[in-house]
Amino acid sequence: MSDASVAYLAFDIETVADGNLVSRIRYPGEGLDGVAAIERYRQELRDKYDSDFIPYTFQIPISVAVGKIASDYRLLDITVLDEPHFRPHVLTEHFWRGWDRYRRPTLVSFNGRTFDLPLLELAAFRYGISVPGWFNVAARSFEQFRNRFNLDAHIDLQEVLTNFGSTRFTGGLNLAAQLLGKPGKMDVQGHMVQDLYHEGKVAEINDYCRCDVLDTYFVFLRTRVLFGDLSLDEEQGLIAQAKSWLMKRAADEAAYRMYLDRWGDWTNPWS
Repeated sequence: MSDASVAYLAFDIETVADGNLVSRIRYPGEGLDGVAAIERYRQELRDKYDSDFIPYTFQIPISVAVGKIASDYRLLDITVLDEPHFRPHVLTEHFWRGWDRYRRPTLVSFNGRTFDLPLLELAAFRYGISVPGWFNVAARSFEQFRNRFNLDAHIDLQEVLTNFGSTRFTGGLNLAAQLLGKPGKMDVQGHMVQDLYHEGKVAEINDYCRCDVLDTYFVFLRTRVLFGDLSLDEEQGLIAQAKSWLMKRAADEAAYRMYLDRWGDWTNPWS
C-alpha cells in the first residue's frame, strides 16, 4: 500500500484518567494515590450527573485504532498503534506522525471534534510533540485544519448528522451503526474502559476500539450516499468488500470474529 493511496483515516481512541493528575489538581495536599483520586472524582460525578466519565483534560490515550480508506472509499487496512505496548506518548506521536506520513489525509471520526482530537492535541502538548502541519495557524482561517467547517481536514460524522451541532444526536455511534444493521456497541462500552484498564484487559479495550472504527467506516459510507458521492449499489458493494476483508482476517483477530458474529445487513426498503 503506497502512502498516496490513503485518502481518509477513520479513527477512534480509548482513554483513561491520569490518577496522579486528578490527585494533584482536584485534591491537592490530601495524599490520595491515583486510584483513590479517580474513584473519588467518579463518585462526585455520579452524585451530580448520569455519567461518571472524567473530563478529557484529565485523560490520556491508551488505545488508538486507525482505518485506512482509499479515495474510492475502499477499506484498505485497520491498525492499532504501538501494539503491544500501547504507551500514551508513543500512541500520540504515532497518530500525528502517521497523519503526516500519509500526506495529511482527511480524518474521519464520530464526535472527534469535541473529544478525540482535543484530547490528542492536549496529549501532544503534554508530551512535547510538534505538529506544525495540523496547527497551520498562518493559513487563511477557512483553510486551517482545525477549522470546524473544513471537511477536507476532518469529517466529524456526528457534526454531519447534526448540521454542526444544531441538534443533539441521542444514541451516538451505536445508534447510527445499528440503523445500518451493524453491531454498534457490543460487550464493551466507553464507560467501562477505566475499570477494564485497571484489570489489565488492554486487549479487550483495543478490540473495542477496532470495532468502533468499523462502525465509523460504515457510517461514513452512508454519509457519502447522502452527499451523492456514492450510489446505494456502490455503497453496498463496498460493504460486501469490507465484509470479505474481515472474513479473511478473522482467524487472527478476535475483534473481527466478534464483529462478524453480530453482523447485520441493512434492510433496503427500495428493493
